[in-house]
Amino acid sequence: MSAIIIDEKMVHYEVLGRGKPIIFLHSWIGSWRYWIPAMQAASQNYRAYAFDLWGFGESAKETVNYSLEEQTVLLDKFMNAMGIGKVALVGHGLGAVVALLFASKHAYVVDRAMVVSIPTNGRGLAEKAGTLDPVEMAARVVDTKSGGEAARSEANKTDPAAIATSFDELNYINLSEIVKQTTTASLLVHGLRDPLIEAPNLGDNGNLPGMAHQIVFDESGHFPMLDQPNKFHRLMNDFLDLPSGQSMSQLQLKDEWRRRVR
Repeated sequence: MSAIIIDEKMVHYEVLGRGKPIIFLHSWIGSWRYWIPAMQAASQNYRAYAFDLWGFGESAKETVNYSLEEQTVLLDKFMNAMGIGKVALVGHGLGAVVALLFASKHAYVVDRAMVVSIPTNGRGLAEKAGTLDPVEMAARVVDTKSGGEAARSEANKTDPAAIATSFDELNYINLSEIVKQTTTASLLVHGLRDPLIEAPNLGDNGNLPGMAHQIVFDESGHFPMLDQPNKFHRLMNDFLDLPSGQSMSQLQLKDEWRRRVR
């Protein structure tokens, strides 16, 4: 296990590969661990990092750190500690929110952002989850038949207050508006069968800026990277390989993907 000290508190992280940096940020369920297959897929050409956000996995658990602002500051401090400059971000659920908020404040250091299962309308997430107990929440959302055991097995390491704090804050943050205003090349990915986050129809109604693009996985739930790993990794690598500054709409349509375009 690798760890660094940030603000006198432990942050657990892992890293694979060499090359340009990419950081994976996990959702409300599990920890960095379910990103291992995606990290391996990216590590052939990139240096892939993943770490546990405050309150999750092996990182420190203190309620004062659980706000979305503090989680975003953690990403900033992690990058500084690792000596990371320009970066690609792949965030999922809570991690997608953190990635989007970070990119909106630090667009100059975010080359591109792949945000997966982001709640563009965050109201009522607690009710949809049914409970704020991490283990029960994982049982409801994770499909263990499709490789989700890596996420479900880490659920008991989560402080429920870390989930509750972000759910509460999302009642008052208009993520759709932040998406509209983004200047970072952004790829939004949703699973059509996600029981927690409804897949919004962003592309067809003109709600995406020119540098943003949406792809919906028809057969995936909250974890497209686990439900359809081969398709997800292929999409992720195409996303990473696009030249800097090009719109995500430059991605070629594959038969395996259902893509909604602006």
